[in-house]
Amino acid sequence: MARIVMKFGGTSVADVDRIRNVARFVRREVESGHSVVVVVSAMAGQTNKLVEFCKNVGSPSPALDMQNIEYDAVVSSGEQVTSALLALTLQNLGFRARSWQGWQIPLKTNNAHGKARILEIPETNIGPAIDGGEVAIVAGFQGIEKNSRITTLGRGGSDTTAVALAAAIGAERCDIYTDVDGVYTTDPRIAKNARRIPRISYEEMLEMASVGAKVLQTRSVELAMAYSVRLRVLSSFEEPGFADESGTGTVICGEDEIVEQEIVSAITPSRDEAKISLIAVPNEPGRAASIFIYLADANINVDMIVQSPSRSPDSANISFTMHVNDIETAADLLNKRKGEIGFSDITLDKEIAKVSVIGVGMKSHTGVASVMFKTLADRGINIQNISTSEIKISVLIDSEYTELAVRALHQAYGLDQLGG
Repeated sequence: MARIVMKFGGTSVADVDRIRNVARFVRREVESGHSVVVVVSAMAGQTNKLVEFCKNVGSPSPALDMQNIEYDAVVSSGEQVTSALLALTLQNLGFRARSWQGWQIPLKTNNAHGKARILEIPETNIGPAIDGGEVAIVAGFQGIEKNSRITTLGRGGSDTTAVALAAAIGAERCDIYTDVDGVYTTDPRIAKNARRIPRISYEEMLEMASVGAKVLQTRSVELAMAYSVRLRVLSSFEEPGFADESGTGTVICGEDEIVEQEIVSAITPSRDEAKISLIAVPNEPGRAASIFIYLADANINVDMIVQSPSRSPDSANISFTMHVNDIETAADLLNKRKGEIGFSDITLDKEIAKVSVIGVGMKSHTGVASVMFKTLADRGINIQNISTSEIKISVLIDSEYTELAVRALHQAYGLDQLGG
């Protein structure tokens, strides 16, 4: 029997009725002859409630390891509830099913509590269980570190759990069920003529996830690409379909499986951006390194970095972006190191957005950047920062222009005609 992994997000298991609906999807795959692992998130809204509880008794800080350890113990409990409820539901339908917590697999991680990374998943426990006819219901988002304490993988970490398990057990594919029926050319709430993409490459999906697409967590796509795990994004709000891939969802696969690449595949906006600018940093070797070493040690991911001349010839201004949730922590950290770094002032900007143009076809076609810049200029949208990769161009703009920029670029690259 082929092994598969099915992952269901928070909206898919939001209440008991939704959990019963998930059981129907699982039943379809089991009756099709698959050995099935199911990974579940917490019920929609539950993790936020648990985070709020932690905040009410004292927010965790990167400097307080023990506080983060207990934070992980609290926020991981939502997935434990969901996994047990789904196991009970399947048992009542006559299936052999049991819940698995991260430590029971075991899903071994480092000790970066709140943002742990997976180190190892031995197959010895879960593989034989599913091959013997049991349905394994795994609590996503959580693992265990060397001191036998619970860790969490960061928000959206259940995606990473699912892909890592699929790689560990040699699954035929990993199906990610969510509240949308696939990956779209842009956010359908912004552009009504957005189109579902039948197939997209790992590279493109990775770029989309890294710049703000909410469909999949970045690390899950990295794992899928590294271990060639075939992904499929599907909706749990539609009737359970057949086990094949014909006409359902979006398949995420190797570039060689896609017959003809679009020049641009998607326009991805991100409103969760914030920018820090350090004014008059001494323009000498090691200053920039110290800034980003401090931030890295605090597990703060930095994205778009720009260094520009300051008023003084021997200093420079350095600006960079990050997730808006990290900006206060980053600013506090840098202010404490102000004397060491040597900057004269720091400014924070939360009213920004990042808009990205993504497509593997950009590797072999020219003019993509010029179309982007002219389209934004024609709408009077000023570009603050620019970053590029081989298949992506990202710009930073005022957040009030986000939707206008997305709709204009979606039309400029002909994505409203995709598949039509």
